[in-house]
Amino acid sequence: MKCTAIILAAGQGKRMKSNVQKQFLQLGEYPVLYYSLKAFQDSPEITDIVLVCGKTEINYCKDAFVQKYHIDKVSEVVAGGKERYESVYQGLCACHKTDYVLIHDGARPFVTEELIQRGLDCAKKYQACAAGVPSKDTVKIIGEGKKVVSTPDRSHVWNVQTPQIFEYHLIKEAYEKALMHDSSRITDDAMVVENYGNHEVWLYEGSYKNIKITTSEDLEIGEIFARETYDKKSEKNEKSILTNKKADGIINKLHMSEAKKAKK
Repeated sequence: MKCTAIILAAGQGKRMKSNVQKQFLQLGEYPVLYYSLKAFQDSPEITDIVLVCGKTEINYCKDAFVQKYHIDKVSEVVAGGKERYESVYQGLCACHKTDYVLIHDGARPFVTEELIQRGLDCAKKYQACAAGVPSKDTVKIIGEGKKVVSTPDRSHVWNVQTPQIFEYHLIKEAYEKALMHDSSRITDDAMVVENYGNHEVWLYEGSYKNIKITTSEDLEIGEIFARETYDKKSEKNEKSILTNKKADGIINKLHMSEAKKAKK
């Protein structure tokens, strides 16, 4: 079974109020986009990656990410469109004979291999699913003048994230139908399948750490998460080094013991 990750990195990041696009900003040790690419690169479930970026950033992405960090699962780097849904469709068109696609925002750097696996398990069962977490806040539906119209039961409200995972032909055909209509209100891929795919969409458990870097405040929170991740990896590496040293010490003692026995 072939699984292709489509990573979206064509956003302009206007809310970040920075001259640098949010996915290229530095976050801890690496740029924001690196973390997503690395997670899908390391997942044994992912066959290849289609990276969607701005037309003028294609060579930059190839040099600064694919080659620099040896992300060899990237099979295509393609130009996106003005809107997210246009970029997704370009990514879908660049896929080569795949079975499932995992559509992920490149500005969500804290996706993990475990989250990817949970999503694929769900997609294999239901063919259409999205990561999500229960809403921590009460949500209000408003009308004109910001007048509250209703308050949905919070137990039924989830915040949706990415990866959003679909059987390839299902999402491709749904997008083709959607693009024949006014697509300006499309905000995620699940919405496309809900409206044009004639198929139910299911949610699987995401993570509250799987945030999208949209504002400078998100970047500050992301710095903390990145530091925690880096510290854990460093601690794990240190433990591994210590374990190896202990193993070497035991082996050396055994060799010395054998040598003494041989002399006797």
